[in-house]
Amino acid sequence: MATNFSPVSHLRSIFYASIAPNTRPSFTDLRNARSWSASANYVKLHVAARAKPVFIKHAVKKRMGVLRCATLEEIEAEKSMIEEDAKERMEKTIENVKSSFNSIRTGRANPAILDKIEVEYYGTPVVLKSIAQISTPDASSLLVQPYDKSSLKSIEKAIVNSDLGMTPNNDGDVIRLSMPQLTSDRRKELSKVVAKQAEEGKVAIRNIRRDAIKSYEKLEKEKKLSEDNVKDLSADLQKVTDEYMKKIESIYKQKEKELLKV
Repeated sequence: MATNFSPVSHLRSIFYASIAPNTRPSFTDLRNARSWSASANYVKLHVAARAKPVFIKHAVKKRMGVLRCATLEEIEAEKSMIEEDAKERMEKTIENVKSSFNSIRTGRANPAILDKIEVEYYGTPVVLKSIAQISTPDASSLLVQPYDKSSLKSIEKAIVNSDLGMTPNNDGDVIRLSMPQLTSDRRKELSKVVAKQAEEGKVAIRNIRRDAIKSYEKLEKEKKLSEDNVKDLSADLQKVTDEYMKKIESIYKQKEKELLKV
C-alpha cells in the first residue's frame, strides 16, 4: 500500500529522529512538530534568500574583473603604442624613399648611387660600401678603394652588371667611375622611375594609417574606446598622414629637379 508523505509527516520524521531513542514524544512535542509545517514555506524562502546574495556577489566580482582589464592607464598605453608604431613606420618609409632616390644617379657624382650594389665576397653577397671606401674626387667621378684588394675584380663585375650604365676603370689598386652626361630621354625615364617610387611611398603611408585605424576600431569593439574616441584619434592620425605625404612630395620634387637639370 502506497504511503503519501505530506510536509507534516516529513517534518515529523525529522523531529522523531532528533529526539533520544526509546523516548515517546509528548503532546507538546507533537504540537511543536505540527507547527513546523506552518513554517515550511518560510524555511524555503529563507534558504532562497540566502542563496541570492551569493549570486549577486559573484556578478559584482565578475564585473570588477572586466574593469580591471580596461583601466585608463592601460587604454592610454595602447593608444600611445599605436600612435608611436604608426609614426615610426612612416619615418622608415621616408628613409626608404630617400634611399631609393639616392640610388638613381643624376649629373653629379654621389656615392649613394652605389648603395644598392652587392658584391660576391668569399661566396657571400655583401653591400659594396661595407668592403670599400667610396669618395668623390670631383663633381663628375667616384673613387672606390676596397679594404681588400683581392675583391677588386668582384667589385668591377658587380658595377658592370648593375643598371647604372657606368664603365669602371680598374687600375689594380682602386676603381674609378666617370659620371657620363645623361641624355634627355634618359632623364625622362629616370623621372618616371622616381615618380613611381614616390607613389609607392605614399601607398605605404596610407597602409600604415589604415592599420592604425583598424587597431583603434579593435579597441572600440573591446569597449575600451567609444565611437567618438575613434573618430578623434582617426582625425589626428589623418593630420600626421598628411604631413608625411607632404614630406614624400617634397623629396620627390627635389629629386625630379636634379634629374631634369642639365
